[in-house]
Amino acid sequence: MTRKTDELAAVQRQVQKPLMEWYEANKRHLPWRANQDPYRIWISEVMLQQTTVVAVIPFYEKFLKSFKTVQDLANADESEVLKNWSGLGYYSRARNIHKAAKILSSSGFARTSQHLAELPGFGPYTSRAVSSICFDEKVGVLDGNVIRVFCRYLGLNIEWWKPQERKHLQEIADRLAQLEKPSIWNQALMELGASICSPTKPACLLCPLRKTCIAFKENLTAKLPLAKPRKKKEIWIWEAHVVKEKNKILFVKNNYAPFLKNQWLPPGEAYSQATAPKKYLFKHMITHHEIYAVESVPKKTHQILKLWPDQWQWIELKSVSGVSPTSLVAKLLKQT
Repeated sequence: MTRKTDELAAVQRQVQKPLMEWYEANKRHLPWRANQDPYRIWISEVMLQQTTVVAVIPFYEKFLKSFKTVQDLANADESEVLKNWSGLGYYSRARNIHKAAKILSSSGFARTSQHLAELPGFGPYTSRAVSSICFDEKVGVLDGNVIRVFCRYLGLNIEWWKPQERKHLQEIADRLAQLEKPSIWNQALMELGASICSPTKPACLLCPLRKTCIAFKENLTAKLPLAKPRKKKEIWIWEAHVVKEKNKILFVKNNYAPFLKNQWLPPGEAYSQATAPKKYLFKHMITHHEIYAVESVPKKTHQILKLWPDQWQWIELKSVSGVSPTSLVAKLLKQT
């Protein structure tokens, strides 16, 4: 038996067997775990990005009720998709799953992460999650939960957010996925990070890996993984021009503000400054952008259309949430 085979066998005994047994006995019963339907798994994985499981469940159930199959999603209008996504935020995700659904409805689900990654919005994590959970492709997943488990278990004092270090972690995940059924193994890793190896106050005494965990043995749990530096807050002034005609309002494709790029917003201007203004209509946060909406100087419609010659549309007020579901716009319309 080669040294490599010995090492893999040791990993299987120390890590995979106890973790997978723990998962089968303790996993949460979540609606997307009812089967290995790639459509249902895909939607859940996209929704869970930037959102907690508890918050996602009602949105997930509502979405699947409206779009039972990938064909239903592909055939829907974008406004309906956005309406059913409303409240989850990060609306580019909804637009991307709609685009991907149009492709998948005719081609079917690819069974490899390499092919899935070519679809809009899939990316390295989602493609690997779907291919491993649904089709048992032997690839590892790497999300925040798995990164935390790896850094603590292996005692990795690394800047995991940097490309080279993430590549190293991905290689570890891929190697481990070769040993056992990846559909169970990957979910077990993510479940451990979500329920036991939590960011703060992890329940180490309940962890099936505590006996061989370096962070637990060396009292490093609170220090690992390293904290990712936060992006510096930016203050942005937003002067939106609300132009209405009867029951319609003018929207343009946003190419003027760094937040909500390429989404439909009222025309306007945005500029940064060092301090917050003293007078403003309302304040809104989007990631590291601290946005202050202020009153704007009214502009004539023809002046606005000249600035956005091919990227504007009139939207019925009752339909705004289906085209621009962001709460930033909802707050603005309440003020006007």
